[in-house]
Amino acid sequence: MFSPRGVGLRTALPLSRRLFSNSGSSHDMSKAISELNQEMESVFGEPPPSSLSGSIDNQSMTQDLKLSTVEMDDKKSFAGLTHIGSKGEAQMVDVSLKDISKRVAVARGKVILGQKVFDLVSANQMGKGDVLSVAKLAGICGAKQTSNLIPLCHNINLTHVRVDLALNPEEFSVEIEGEAASDGKTGVEMEALTAVTVASLTVYDMCKAASKNIQITDIRLERKTGGKSGDWSRDK
Repeated sequence: MFSPRGVGLRTALPLSRRLFSNSGSSHDMSKAISELNQEMESVFGEPPPSSLSGSIDNQSMTQDLKLSTVEMDDKKSFAGLTHIGSKGEAQMVDVSLKDISKRVAVARGKVILGQKVFDLVSANQMGKGDVLSVAKLAGICGAKQTSNLIPLCHNINLTHVRVDLALNPEEFSVEIEGEAASDGKTGVEMEALTAVTVASLTVYDMCKAASKNIQITDIRLERKTGGKSGDWSRDK
């Protein structure tokens, strides 16, 4: 024999399943909660504890608020990145409205050879030839190919590229400095950094037969001038 309460439970159960599987808006959730409360009151003779329905409502509102906060935080995180769109997609910066100005950038890096390789380079006895001369030319060529290597870099007209390499006997290393200049609408930091990077890789390639323990390190921008952001120096 079934009691009325048992019947009421069976009729209320499908609604509760719909309630907790509902992925719609907070308005739909509130409506479903209200209907469930009415059914429970008709079955048990009294409404459910207010803390239960309030807890569910609060959880739904909290989830909606968290989702909105995450979306706002995501948009804010992209705001200062010019190479990223509002939705996080990669984009090339439009520089058409920027002013033309003299732009110069200087970068540096280091290749630690170790004493054995350092002595061979110093004596110009490496099997592939003059390490420093080849690396210098490679760095200059690298600067001119920056936009082909870095996807979102602009193809700019360089007015000057300088790459200097010097042996450091105290650290058994090659010190590399690269400079790039242009009269244009975008900076040349990447060109200077690419010059140093390609020169460093060339030193490694020229010397790798003598040692695999060579390290390329400390590649960084030292200073830049020109453009909207003005002058910048690592020393300041």
